[in-house]
Amino acid sequence: MNLEAFAFAVYLLIVLAVGIYFFIKGKDESGDKSYFLGGRAMNGMVAALSAGASDMSAWVLMGLPGAIYLYGMGQVWISVGLLIGTICAWIFVAPRLRRFSITANDSITIPQFLTNRFLSKSKALQIICAVIFIVAYCIYAASSIVACGDLFNSVLGWDKSVAMIGSTIVILVYTFLGGFNAVCWTDFFQGLLMLLALMTAPIVAVFVMKTPGFVPEAAVITPENYYNILSSGKFDWKSIADILSGLGWGLGYFGMPHILIRYMSIKSEKEMKKSRIIGSGWTTLILLMATIVALTGHNFLGSALEAGSESKVFIVMVRKLFPSLLAGILLSAILAASMSTADSQLLASASAFASDVYKPIFRKDASDKEMLWVGRVIVLVISVIAYFIAANPNCGGIMNLVSNAWGAFGAAFGPTIILSLYWKRFTYKGAIAGIVTGFVVDVLWLEFLSGTGLYEIIPGFICSLIVAVIVTKCDKEPSDDVKALFDKSLKPTD
Repeated sequence: MNLEAFAFAVYLLIVLAVGIYFFIKGKDESGDKSYFLGGRAMNGMVAALSAGASDMSAWVLMGLPGAIYLYGMGQVWISVGLLIGTICAWIFVAPRLRRFSITANDSITIPQFLTNRFLSKSKALQIICAVIFIVAYCIYAASSIVACGDLFNSVLGWDKSVAMIGSTIVILVYTFLGGFNAVCWTDFFQGLLMLLALMTAPIVAVFVMKTPGFVPEAAVITPENYYNILSSGKFDWKSIADILSGLGWGLGYFGMPHILIRYMSIKSEKEMKKSRIIGSGWTTLILLMATIVALTGHNFLGSALEAGSESKVFIVMVRKLFPSLLAGILLSAILAASMSTADSQLLASASAFASDVYKPIFRKDASDKEMLWVGRVIVLVISVIAYFIAANPNCGGIMNLVSNAWGAFGAAFGPTIILSLYWKRFTYKGAIAGIVTGFVVDVLWLEFLSGTGLYEIIPGFICSLIVAVIVTKCDKEPSDDVKALFDKSLKPTD
């Protein structure tokens, strides 16, 4: 236990050191563009792994393996949906968004881009986006804090509340100090650590299970249809709903702000091509290995973990397979997954408030230094709110929190981002209508129709798309300047 704690401590110190380094280095740089977008100077490999690590939070090490371990292959559709979504986003969204955000007055946030794309002087869209950001990111960040609490509680026996407070402070400090550069570079190393951990555990477990005299921790009880990709074993509504819901997770990539700004930060078209290959490959391996961890855990642990504790399958496997120090290093991947997502969310929400609400509404002449400190204060506020959500025993756990936030972002922003990049006729009013409709339908479906078994992102996304198109068709055509801006965005910027 002491060696595991030592490994955790070293990892956390390294993360803090990265934040301090970029804080000191940042004194020679200025401006919210540097703090919130890294000056658009991110190389392809770092941007790709940062996008992946900020996407694949602790649920890929705890929530997803736990669901497959307990219920079987019927849950694998989430992995399929995410894989299709991430590849489509890298191919169809990333290059155009990077170019268009530069063309649209060098926008550094998604709300800024959507406003500048229509050459609008109205701040309504920026304010609506910022409000949705803050609400959804408080929930999303809470899932990472819950994961950290579960990890320290399971491995070191710490009180969960104390562990969550400590984890929140560490995430807050290095995001507060280093900004986008610190977040991306820590995400890069965290992405590597996550992949190492997911690849190592099942491989070693297979070798152990082949040794003479191996006995699972408990009886291996394989439920009926466990290895059937149809969750109910037949093509009924439950199986259809699970398939559609799993595939629906892929829609989230088109509207996830903390992933979209990674695309915007890449320094060149050449680096973008590199990022596309690395990012898609990393996600493929991560999702594949998370599934293998679950299936290996089913045979290695048997039925040792029941409903309510299934998310600990990776933790239990690693602690039984490896010496304490090595186990601590591999389990640090859960910290990595939690922090790489939480820091990205904090920064995205802070940049949205500072750039899209504070400056245009309250302090139009705010200096760059003032903007940086406003962003840092928002990071602090959201961290505190996220902690209290995580500390609520009725929060629903990691997978529930992630799915709620993911659905809200995908339904609200996905259709609008796609239409903005591909439809010249799209209008500002259509964008507002689409965003509001997607968010409202997603929330209402979750509240009143979740019993259907269909993930709320699907009806939210569809309604958002339909309303955005209808309102645009009813609206007058964009000006010639807006159309010219769209045409200009199609040309390479470098």
